[in-house]
Amino acid sequence: MKRILLMVFRNIFLVPFMWIKLCYYASHVDKYPEEKRFAMLKFITSRANKGGNVTIEVHGEENIPEKDGFIFYPNHQGLYDVLAVAEACPRPFSVVAKKEVAEIQFLKQVFACMKAYMIDRDDIRQSMQVILSVAEEVKRGRNYLIFAEGTRSKNGNEVQTLKGGSFKAAVKAKCPIVPVALVDAFLPFDSNTIKPVTVQVHFLEPLYYDDYKHMKTTEIAEQVKERIQKAIGLQ
Repeated sequence: MKRILLMVFRNIFLVPFMWIKLCYYASHVDKYPEEKRFAMLKFITSRANKGGNVTIEVHGEENIPEKDGFIFYPNHQGLYDVLAVAEACPRPFSVVAKKEVAEIQFLKQVFACMKAYMIDRDDIRQSMQVILSVAEEVKRGRNYLIFAEGTRSKNGNEVQTLKGGSFKAAVKAKCPIVPVALVDAFLPFDSNTIKPVTVQVHFLEPLYYDDYKHMKTTEIAEQVKERIQKAIGLQ
């Protein structure tokens, strides 16, 4: 909370204007192309990070596929994760997030601008429909981010078990799977300090459809987890 207040205080003259603009974009999402909406989110994030003593260190940007229609699979550390990847990534993407965060102010507007899908983990039918919808959008060239752990880690950089079902959208879309290793992404919002912090975002070598087409989703999940753990230095 201290860091969020610092982000706001150091951008106090910009905050009202950007908040109004964010809310307007969120309410008129079809009025603006995805590139313009994403550029606005990147601007807000970069200014917030600068004001909040947060530095984003990007690694492996060359591993992001040249053509759109891929899915990021990062480890999940906290509410800040999407913002870290948004500043680090040069390509627009959307998100699949759990419905519990859908009403958190600011994140609510951010997800609306991204045309994100909110998934109800207790509703199998709704979850499957989200998977099918994401797969179809990825086929048409949209990029997505999915947290395969399902919930954030309570142990810092430790990676939890990745759920095989989270990879069904990629399998159906036959798209590149891009593992993303987040290091210290829990620090900005989940530590009660305003000291300078550095968050590392590692875009890892993608798995293409030919690499995983004969694998079970649980096997894909294990391989992605191993790559993330190796990048973090947990192996």
